[in-house]
Amino acid sequence: MTIRETSRSEFITLRGLKMHVRHWGEAGAPRLFLLHGWMDVAASFQFMVDALERDWHVIAPDWRGFGLTGWPTRYPGTESYWFADYVADLEAVLDHYQPDQPVNLVGHSMGANVACIYAGVRPGRVRRVVDLEGFGMTATRAEQAPGRYARWLDELRQHQPLKTYDSVEAVAARLQKTNPRLPDDRAAFLAGHWSSRNAQGRWEILGDPAHKMINPVLYRLDEVMAIWAEATAPVLHVEARDSATLGHIARQQPLDEFKQRFRAFRDFREAIVDDAGHMLHHDQPKVVAGLVEAFCA
Repeated sequence: MTIRETSRSEFITLRGLKMHVRHWGEAGAPRLFLLHGWMDVAASFQFMVDALERDWHVIAPDWRGFGLTGWPTRYPGTESYWFADYVADLEAVLDHYQPDQPVNLVGHSMGANVACIYAGVRPGRVRRVVDLEGFGMTATRAEQAPGRYARWLDELRQHQPLKTYDSVEAVAARLQKTNPRLPDDRAAFLAGHWSSRNAQGRWEILGDPAHKMINPVLYRLDEVMAIWAEATAPVLHVEARDSATLGHIARQQPLDEFKQRFRAFRDFREAIVDDAGHMLHHDQPKVVAGLVEAFCA
């Protein structure tokens, strides 16, 4: 694998947290803000960035508790992550890098959900949104709340660590187990950014184990749709033909019924990427880059 565009790292303090931000391209070029998904890192976009044909300044933060960004320790060993914090972190990033002009947001999975919410909360600040495999979550019911809170309290006590690996090659193999389409060279590249060697000589994932805990706050679809309805930026939703996420959703409810939620957006477009799964920016980076550029240029 040839890296066409080498990234550079920057560390800035935002909202009291040391945040790692990855940059590609020249500072004077039009900006693209790339937002990675859950249990991922900003370097995950390397293959898509390499496939961009225009000149862009790409800015991609590691979310709190992921990659090289710090963990928000409120009490030692009991870190918690609230979705609203990601939205606030995004605004802090935009205030730092592009405070005076509407922005282009490209998010994958969790990052796409953050981008879509931000577009509705701050409609004047967003120019375009590319939503890569961001569907929102399954609607919840009020009667689920007691059990969710109880489970969250139980998990706070347990605080299970993430699995470690005996080599970086084992991390790459784990990535390929999740995504069989991932070639050896891309898996090796990602493993080097997705993990690091600890004091015991084991390779550990660069993520806070607290991310694995259940969120006690229910996902209120009606609230999310009310936010989406306020977004004025066009939204391009890109999904993979072989999306495991869609497959999971389809086992719970008809997809046509599930996708009614997207009617909340004022300007919503959709594209399907063939021969790709949930990590479509790894599987078909050139196709995804082309969709992003055509939409945001």
